[in-house]
Amino acid sequence: MHTDRAHDPADSAHDPAHGAHDLRHHGDAEVRDDGARLIDLAVNVRADTPPTWLRERIAGSLTGLAAYPDGRAARAAVAARHGLPVDRVLLTAGAAEAFVLLARALKVRQPVVVHPQFTEPEAALRDAGHAVERVLLREADGFRLTPEAVPEGADLVLIGNPTNPTSVLHPAASIARLARPGRTLVVDEAFMDAVPGEREALAGRTDIPGLVVLRSLTKTWGLAGLRIGYVLAAPETISELERAQPLWPVSTPALAAAEACMDAPALAEAAHAAHRIAADRDHLVAGLAEFAPDGLQVMEPAEGPFVLVRVPDALAVRRHLRDLGFAVRRGDTFPGLGEQWLRLAVRDRTTVNRFLQALDQAVTLSGR
Repeated sequence: MHTDRAHDPADSAHDPAHGAHDLRHHGDAEVRDDGARLIDLAVNVRADTPPTWLRERIAGSLTGLAAYPDGRAARAAVAARHGLPVDRVLLTAGAAEAFVLLARALKVRQPVVVHPQFTEPEAALRDAGHAVERVLLREADGFRLTPEAVPEGADLVLIGNPTNPTSVLHPAASIARLARPGRTLVVDEAFMDAVPGEREALAGRTDIPGLVVLRSLTKTWGLAGLRIGYVLAAPETISELERAQPLWPVSTPALAAAEACMDAPALAEAAHAAHRIAADRDHLVAGLAEFAPDGLQVMEPAEGPFVLVRVPDALAVRRHLRDLGFAVRRGDTFPGLGEQWLRLAVRDRTTVNRFLQALDQAVTLSGR
């Protein structure tokens, strides 16, 4: 359990990143090919998205496809949404492109990735030739950040908030303690707009040296196929990343989507969705608690649109769930987790109730 005591750096493990985790495995792999027949709890994209109004805005942009993309309006909209000057914003083809740009453009000697978390940042760093050091947060601490565990010499530190797959929302003050002169502090806030009130967000902050915040429009708005995200950072960092981008990296439809999602009605809809997700997550967690006698453990408190669970014989449970029509995300590809972990995306109550019934069957079958 997490306590307020000061942690010794040894409380979190260091990993030289030589593990055999499949860093390129993501939730979409669970629903490829025959996955179309499955109810998807593996991918952390809000269900029933994009909404009609957003599809119409995107469709309306198609008449301009003969012209090269012009990102100025979308960039200005993102800047205004976060109260920043335009030169602190860079639009990207999804957050994944931002990870690649950071890995290729920044001159770093000792990059550190705080795990368990989304694996694409480390994969991008390794592909760019960097030797990546891992800081593994401990289950005993609820996978909460121990700032002292990050090596003092690290000149790039990357952490997710809220973190995929643990659903931990780290205090902004704890993350800010990682900032140092000469260090780039990258905070992946791809799921922050699913947190009511965006508590603990660092987007828009300009007082933290070396801060780089990444956001994605994929998760809340269901735009994984369109690829749109953005970076918020100091102007000199934005310039470095922009030089590493190809020309016209973000398509006209993606730019239209970005601008639309910054409008006041869209932000209000996202805020409403965050509260609904939180209520649906509470319903899921309460249902999962009924499986405690079977050895299932939920990592709490969960703050993202997904829940991490430890399940005895998770491999068999996951296989039985597929047979019963549900796809869930395996956890063993995340450094710091093992085969007993599964990640479950939050869905509406009707879907959750059906899933819990299937889970009951899957747990029973795996115990035979």
